[in-house]
Amino acid sequence: MIRRRNLLGAGLLGIGGAAASFGNPEGAANLAAPSISRNRRRLNMVTTWPKGLPGLGRAAERVAERIFSMSEGLIEVKVYAAGELVPPFESFDAVANGSADMYHGAEYYWTAKSTAYPFFTAVPFGMTAQEIMGWIDFGGGQALWDELSAGFGIKPLQGANTGHQMGGWFRREITSLDDLVGLQMRIPGQGGDVLRALGGSAKSLPGGEIYQALQTGNIDATEWVGPWNDYSLGFYREAPYYYGPGFHEPGASLAVGINLKLWEGMSEGEQALIKAACESVNHTSLGEFTYQNSVYLDLLVREHGVQLRSFPDEVVTAMSEAARDVRYASGRDGIEKRIYESFEAGLKTMAGWAAVSDGPYYAARALGRKSRD
Repeated sequence: MIRRRNLLGAGLLGIGGAAASFGNPEGAANLAAPSISRNRRRLNMVTTWPKGLPGLGRAAERVAERIFSMSEGLIEVKVYAAGELVPPFESFDAVANGSADMYHGAEYYWTAKSTAYPFFTAVPFGMTAQEIMGWIDFGGGQALWDELSAGFGIKPLQGANTGHQMGGWFRREITSLDDLVGLQMRIPGQGGDVLRALGGSAKSLPGGEIYQALQTGNIDATEWVGPWNDYSLGFYREAPYYYGPGFHEPGASLAVGINLKLWEGMSEGEQALIKAACESVNHTSLGEFTYQNSVYLDLLVREHGVQLRSFPDEVVTAMSEAARDVRYASGRDGIEKRIYESFEAGLKTMAGWAAVSDGPYYAARALGRKSRD
């Protein structure tokens, strides 16, 4: 055990550049000062999530906890919620320029950097949680993601997955395509592009700003995640109609981004440790969201009178057609095209299995329950 600590400590002393000390109230500008004490590396993680948010915020904290535990206390990661050190949508730049060490967030927030980033979170009518894990881990997605992010000085890893999301909260019912025309909705990424294609107006707001926008009427509708997280932010108090399925995010993968110089300065063992911690949280979060969404959906309907609705068939069909065009438009040349083509090939391959596995099984299970009832 002593020898193991000494070896890991020796590796930690070689990490360069972007490590930062704890307890800096002055903000992100001074985050990059290294802090090494008794072979211990202290890093910071900025996030795009509101403070104390279950699920998403907890996933970031779990990454830090598991890195600390697996390194036997030699790597500490201090987690800062959205706005504590940098605004949520500035997390990417903070890590890219080295003023922060790591971020935890959703890659589609960085669409302005590259139109390919949404493929590593979720795209409309795209991959489920299991499928995006399959593509990134086994279908070539990670290598393409690494190449894309290296251009900005970042090493990306999967760091959580919400599973299937809901379609969103609406002040009024959606009965036809006409109801989408002029609708102002908080919906980021390619989901927002689909809404715009159908005549609506899409806004990308961080989680901490959504409720006020809905309350004041600045938006007519919002999507966020699912019953568990949505309950915690109180959207049901402002918009009574809860629509599904979530066409825009069938399995949203969340990311840990690490400053690339910091990453390249780590030993192979340290890199493997951080990868393992992120992978562990990625799988834990999917099970947690699946269970907690079930609990909170029942609570929302039974105790708060939330009205569950399904999008009309004509709306789903139009969304699907628009989604194909939006996905294609995001990958016309360069690495964006290669990512798009790899994603579409992976989706086609895995859809064949889903057609004879998950879908038919869910239908059979429902049929069995109906016969017993």
